[in-house]
Amino acid sequence: MDSDRIKCLLVEDEPPALEVLKTYIQSVPSLEVVGECHHALAAFEFLKKNQVDLIFLDVHMPKLRGTDFIKSLPHPPQVIFTTAHRDYALDGFELGAVDYLLKPFSLDRFLKAVYKVTQANQREQEEKHHVATERFLYFRADRKMVKVMLSDILFIESLKDYIKIVTVKGQIITKQSISSVEAMLPEEQFVRIHRSFIVSVNRIDSYTSTDICIGKSELPIGPLYKYEIGKRLQVNL
Repeated sequence: MDSDRIKCLLVEDEPPALEVLKTYIQSVPSLEVVGECHHALAAFEFLKKNQVDLIFLDVHMPKLRGTDFIKSLPHPPQVIFTTAHRDYALDGFELGAVDYLLKPFSLDRFLKAVYKVTQANQREQEEKHHVATERFLYFRADRKMVKVMLSDILFIESLKDYIKIVTVKGQIITKQSISSVEAMLPEEQFVRIHRSFIVSVNRIDSYTSTDICIGKSELPIGPLYKYEIGKRLQVNL
């Protein structure tokens, strides 16, 4: 199964309606059916053991209504309700449903609902990326705590009991060990290249087997750190 596809669970007690859903989903490469249930209680058991991104959920079903089923889930996935009854539309949207498809619905109407899901997923990924790039730390300097955005850091240099944090906006000197600040930095964004230097991977302009250049600064690569640097840059140093 393709991990990039949207994993769909179909909860529908009418076989013809289920077949329509499956046919429509097959026409969308980004969707993948990972389960089919004929009532909400079966879907509840399915979700205990399986991860899904989207539920196509009939509202009017035996044993438990679709809306009541969603209310019972502590962290429900995205939901598109499918029903022949208009009366449940308000309940569906109050539960945060992505869309509400009134049977019989066309492929065009189905695709509009799916588009809302893909747009919501894209916004979520962009927000996660934004949060990751906007992380920050506070350092004590000049008798105050100074906020430093991680995305602004070029490199960090050890000065015995102090460190110098060089950023795109200038530099900050604070009393702290380089090892302690290394433990605070995300591994995917920073790499130790020497016992005295940590660099931002995204800020590296060029490198040789002995040095890394960031702007006008030429920083030495310590022999003990060559393997890790080579692994991060996917090269042999």
